[in-house]
Amino acid sequence: MSRARKALAMTVLTACALTGAGAVPAAAAGDPLLPHPGPDGLVWVQEWTGDGGVASGGAWEGLPTVLTVACEGGGSVRVTMRQEAEVAAFSVDCPAGSAGVGSVTMAAGVVRAGSFTVGVDASADDLRWSLTVTQPE
Repeated sequence: MSRARKALAMTVLTACALTGAGAVPAAAAGDPLLPHPGPDGLVWVQEWTGDGGVASGGAWEGLPTVLTVACEGGGSVRVTMRQEAEVAAFSVDCPAGSAGVGSVTMAAGVVRAGSFTVGVDASADDLRWSLTVTQPE
C-alpha cells in the first residue's frame, strides 16, 4: 500500500474519532474545496463541517511539510498542527459562497518523524472545510 493510501486510511479513521463517534460528514455542497494531494499527500480530509481534525503517523523530518486548509460558509477556522508541541497555527477566513484558503510551509526538520495531529476549530457548526498535509519530494 502506498504512503498516500496508508495516510488516507488513517485520516478517515481518525477524523471520525476526533470529531465524535458516529459523526457523519456533511454532504458536499458542490466541488471539493481542495483536490486530492496526490503522491506527496500524507493527509487529505475531503469534506467536513464544524470542529474536527485528524491524526497521522506518517511524517518525515527530512522533507518540508505543507499544511493547507480551505473553507467556506461565512466565519473562520483556526488550524493548529501539533507534535509534542505546536508546530504551526493559523486562521482562515471562510467567505459565504466561495472558498477561503490558508497554508503554511514548514522547512524540513520543523515537523519531526512520526505522528502529528491537526485540529480545526470552526467559528460555526455549519462551516465546510477541507485540509491536506503534504511533503513534496
